[in-house]
Amino acid sequence: MVLPQARMATGASGTWALYVLTDAPCMEWPMHDFGRAFPMPTVQERVRALAALGYAVEGGPEWEWNATRHTPAPRHLWAAIAVRPANASGVGGEGA
Repeated sequence: MVLPQARMATGASGTWALYVLTDAPCMEWPMHDFGRAFPMPTVQERVRALAALGYAVEGGPEWEWNATRHTPAPRHLWAAIAVRPANASGVGGEGA
């Protein structure tokens, strides 16, 4: 995994949250809570949340979707995408 990386998942409250993994301790990662479980945040909402946190999508436009494999607990869907600081040079993109 190359840092920084954005991830979107449902948090403990059951609502979607987007956070940026950095080399800082996890309690210091930039985070945005969308405040809802449904509907899932759109790509445009994710891009706006990243921008508000000071990041932009890096390189390829596709979010990589995964699910946890913990049993017997239900699976949790989460997505990841490479990001860069918004003030860094490079071309950002969007994608679902």
